Amino acid sequence: MMKNIKYILPILLLLTSCGNKEKKKEEKNTIPVVSNSGQAIAFPNKGTLAFFKIEKVNTDHINADFTAVGNVGATIIASNTGASQNIVLFENPELASNYTQLIQHQINISQIQNINIKQKQIELERTKDLHLHGAATGQDLLNAQTELSMEQTNLANEKAALIEHETKLLSAGFNPNILRKAKVGTAYLICGIPENQIEKIKQDQSCNIVFTAFPNEKFIGKIDAVADMVDNATRMVKVRISVNNSSSKLKAGMFANVSFGINEGNFISIGKNSLITVQGKHYVFQKINDTTFERKEIQVGQQIGEKIIVFSGLNNNDEIAVEGVMQLKGLSFGY
Repeated sequence: MMKNIKYILPILLLLTSCGNKEKKKEEKNTIPVVSNSGQAIAFPNKGTLAFFKIEKVNTDHINADFTAVGNVGATIIASNTGASQNIVLFENPELASNYTQLIQHQINISQIQNINIKQKQIELERTKDLHLHGAATGQDLLNAQTELSMEQTNLANEKAALIEHETKLLSAGFNPNILRKAKVGTAYLICGIPENQIEKIKQDQSCNIVFTAFPNEKFIGKIDAVADMVDNATRMVKVRISVNNSSSKLKAGMFANVSFGINEGNFISIGKNSLITVQGKHYVFQKINDTTFERKEIQVGQQIGEKIIVFSGLNNNDEIAVEGVMQLKGLSFGY
């Protein structure tokens, strides 16, 4: 009997070892592979996708508000030192520098145009007259011409520098001339609007604003301007909105949700459980083949019942996850 046990034990150990290897191999075949900084989630076993419920999205005829995230890019306050111009407080320090330097270049241009060049022109005419009557040398005439030319060069340099700072401000959604004339107690929001929705946004249109700092209070804003350029990477257009800030409650850098009323149209909508929001950005998980999901950033509008309007990021017949979304979020973002 003891001899039999001696032979049976190694066989049992071998069978147990094989069973463990098979179990580990089975487990390994179900581990998803996350790549591209969490944007792609691939499941080695396509049967695993049965855990997730998938639905196709399609366009429907809907009335909705388009909602965009904005932030207070600048506020206008009075100068305590009695300066002729109001103070513009920017959220972005670089824009503050651009605006300050632009003001200085404008002052320099006025000085060169209205004083320096006119003075040098008068001196040149006087020197020409003196030279004509033998009271000034050719070198005096040359010096006068050189001094006028130097001032004209200075003027050209100042104008070039001014254009550089003006371009940076305009790219960020700010018109320097508007800022200089802005009233104390005005706040300016900057919103990014998807390119495919920009035709619905009109200058002087009103919009509803809810600031993160004041969730129970609604503000009314007015669209001042729509930028003249589209961001090449995001395909977004900046929109500037002015808001009454006579109470000084709004501070540069504050975030807000801005709702633009949009008339009836054809829009894609998704179930609210399909959507996840991380750091102010909205995502869904699109099924791109039998084993893989891809995280897609989308722009959303108003929630109507259980549905949320999608303005960009999805196309008709795209398949997205509607159940198991939180598990995909955990794999995609690492929590």
